[in-house]
Amino acid sequence: MNFWLVNLLTYKCPYLGPPCLLGLLLLAWFGAAIAQTMPPSGMPETEAAEVQAQAAHTNPRMRFRLLNSRFNPRLQLWRELNAELDQFGVLQYEALKPLVLEQDIPTLQRSISDGRLSYAQLTTFYLYRIRQFESDNSRYLNALISIDPDALRQARLRDQLRSSGAVEPREDSIFGMPILLKDNIGFASLPTTAGALVLQDNQTDDAFITQRLKANGAVILGKANLSEWAYYFCDGCPLGYSAMGGQTLNPYGRKIIESGGSSSGSAVAVAANYAVAAVGTETSGSILSPASMNSTVGLKPTTGLLSRSGIVPISGTLDTPGPIARSVTDAVILLNAMAGYDQQDTAMPLLSAEVVLQSGNGSLTGRRLGYFANLLDRPLYQAALDGMRNAGAMLVEIPPTTPVLNNFSEFLGAEMKRDLPIYLAQSANASVFTLSVEDVQQFNLANLESRAPYGQGRFDAMQRLSMTVEELANLHGQLRSSALQLLEVPVVSLQLDAVVSLNNVHAAFAALANYPALTVPAGFTDDGTPVGLTFIAPAFSEQMLVDIARGFEALARQRKIPTDYQ
Repeated sequence: MNFWLVNLLTYKCPYLGPPCLLGLLLLAWFGAAIAQTMPPSGMPETEAAEVQAQAAHTNPRMRFRLLNSRFNPRLQLWRELNAELDQFGVLQYEALKPLVLEQDIPTLQRSISDGRLSYAQLTTFYLYRIRQFESDNSRYLNALISIDPDALRQARLRDQLRSSGAVEPREDSIFGMPILLKDNIGFASLPTTAGALVLQDNQTDDAFITQRLKANGAVILGKANLSEWAYYFCDGCPLGYSAMGGQTLNPYGRKIIESGGSSSGSAVAVAANYAVAAVGTETSGSILSPASMNSTVGLKPTTGLLSRSGIVPISGTLDTPGPIARSVTDAVILLNAMAGYDQQDTAMPLLSAEVVLQSGNGSLTGRRLGYFANLLDRPLYQAALDGMRNAGAMLVEIPPTTPVLNNFSEFLGAEMKRDLPIYLAQSANASVFTLSVEDVQQFNLANLESRAPYGQGRFDAMQRLSMTVEELANLHGQLRSSALQLLEVPVVSLQLDAVVSLNNVHAAFAALANYPALTVPAGFTDDGTPVGLTFIAPAFSEQMLVDIARGFEALARQRKIPTDYQ
């Protein structure tokens, strides 16, 4: 605080009269305001300068207080693999680029079948690429929280199985493909942190979907960063920040464009070609938001299509995992590899055991698609509708309606207050002492500046909630009714195959109606921000969504690799 300002506010104040009280209040306010724009103490000078520069960003959520994790240095992520990555070398990396970069799974499987590539080379390529960019202070993205040092050995085992004839992978197989998991999904080889320091040592069993991926031969490359506690933690804080992973950055505009969240690292890593594909989770927009913001494909399935066992929860009613990929084809392959009936997940109907999606025929002819007139001022939305109409789709305007989702945040808070302790008691490692929301709060309060630099407003609000089982059920019924008014009423009355939206604009309605949603790259705004066209359809109609999305994808072809990550 400047000396002159202190003197001005306290001049001729030998007693605590009203002028002095006013001065002290002004001092407290001014000091708090300064504290919110200053980086935490102990930050490296170069990072402090970057953080201070962010204070001028027009988007309050982009005014970062931290960039890199204080507890999990990114330069240590690949420390056990350095010798093998050095041996791999830049020449081999550059030689493999045409075979790997932006290629879909069927193309990669063909290259391996033809002998031009191996699973070990593919895995090493991604690891080398991760090290190349994440060790560069001008290009790191903080997309990862951890890397499995056993990933290369696992890839070599896949090569041995293939060369011996024990396995003959199809072109649409996940076998041997390096995949990232959002770090709220259990994987026995690495801790499951949800981005929170309190879960730093949470070594758990494999989640059900992880078991399925491993059984189908996927190589789990590591864990992706996320908005801490899946963005149900702090109020108005940056998307993609976690204590364990630092601030996830968007490769299409580092520190300029938001990463989206909460599956931030999953989408950023896929966009930057750090893996073949990644698994995210969604409660309300957490796949659709980052997928659309990073020019990737994101599929939020019907809750109950994929198991949630072994995943750190927000809402047992709405949560679901789902794929993020660079193409609809790859998203389908990844979803199929996670599918299977989990009797422990009571949201799953028996039909989940029979899920096998096809990549889609891509025809839009005769499809009845509903659109929202209030989105027509978005040029990319209008262009997408025009393109699909010209391709044979029938576009139908959805009558204007204004359903509201009153107390949605309270619903999520009450669900998490109920469901998180169940996960901590049943699935967390025994060394994790935390058993309640209050335990997490108290842990963070011991060093709020580092453990929760943006506060823990949503946890604070959650702790104050007191809702009976009946009240929670009634609130869910009201919210679901509003969601169905926006989606199901027009779908039925207008005989629509799907509804067309943008990004995660209608994500909360899709979640509450339990409608699957699939977002596909639709282009870029004038400032370079990626935009996704999002299709929403009735429960368990994923195949219809895939067919429609594949048609739009072939028509638009808007997926582009970030310029600085080629």
